[in-house]
Amino acid sequence: MAIFRRVPSDGQKGKVSYTTGIVSGIIQLAVSEIEGVTMLGGKKGLRIYFEKDGIYADISVKVDSGYIVPEVAFKIQQSVKHNVEAMTKFKVLKVDVYVVGVEIRGEHAAE
Repeated sequence: MAIFRRVPSDGQKGKVSYTTGIVSGIIQLAVSEIEGVTMLGGKKGLRIYFEKDGIYADISVKVDSGYIVPEVAFKIQQSVKHNVEAMTKFKVLKVDVYVVGVEIRGEHAAE
């Protein structure tokens, strides 16, 4: 388990530590806020890369039929960037969204 520390630059003493699991949980929460999307479970659904300049994330999802894929992907990118930066103060540099399938739900699923 990786632990990432952030030391405040404003002269305050102390530090804040984040594990990969915490950042992963924030990203999963951000994706769950988007309607019409299901994130794949396990390592297939999320890969996070911590670099000196910020965080890079690869997210694999399934989109429900009836939703516009580019719009859903953009909403995921916005939500992940906003939530991670607001909750951790890490800079999110890139969020790649991979749509691996379309879920057919409702009346059409029975056919």
